[in-house]
Amino acid sequence: MCLQLKKKSRSITDYLIPALTIIGLLALWQIAHMAGWLPEYMLPSPLQVCQAFADDFPLLMKHAATTLYEAFAGLLIAVILAFVLSAVMDRYEALYKALNPILVLTQTIPTVAIAPLLVLWMGYETAPKIALVVIVGFFPLAVNLLNGYREADPDAIKMMRAMGASKWQIFFHVKLPGSMSHFFAGLYIAVSYAIVGAVISEWLGGFSGLGVYMTRVKKSFAYDKMFAVIFLISFISLVLLKVISVVRGRFVTWEHRNAE
Repeated sequence: MCLQLKKKSRSITDYLIPALTIIGLLALWQIAHMAGWLPEYMLPSPLQVCQAFADDFPLLMKHAATTLYEAFAGLLIAVILAFVLSAVMDRYEALYKALNPILVLTQTIPTVAIAPLLVLWMGYETAPKIALVVIVGFFPLAVNLLNGYREADPDAIKMMRAMGASKWQIFFHVKLPGSMSHFFAGLYIAVSYAIVGAVISEWLGGFSGLGVYMTRVKKSFAYDKMFAVIFLISFISLVLLKVISVVRGRFVTWEHRNAE
């Protein structure tokens, strides 16, 4: 009973402190604006941002649906590619040595440099947006899965080999289940990259999406609406990260047992 109360108290504190910090920062922002320390043309007040969000709520939801579709579609493709390629790379050492430097090299190219090329090649529809999400989301997923495979329990692998298991049987029964914590760690990063990647690609052209909305309100100098969409993107990312955390807790149950 005492242990449960301690866990509940710790859980409440974990949520309460960040919430109070954010509320405090917003309050200071509002006070600074009311005192005239922050010019309105440079930085609108939180109340003005909330009003802009309420005024454009239906339009924001329409654009958010497009961005979420691009992010989820790209993320799904990235997950499938990461599982397939990482499994093949783990199975064939020569392929791992050949492709691993290329994977690292792809991360040295700035996203903003890739996006214009994708738009030039694929047009202004959803294809270049999804492709950019795949590119930015694939690397953390593939690398974390490969690390998970290589950190598999060596004793379990030896036992499987002693029982006459093939390499693929060892992979599916030992390496793949053991890599799930690494996979969710990569997914945690990929989800945040997915939203940002979709928005960045929308800046360069398109007909719908939060990036397109930001470009339009920027041209009209509607900074309150700019901050409204920035807050919305942050909120969506936080919700998705929380969903990943909950799903991870359901699948990777042994982490909680070790923590206890």
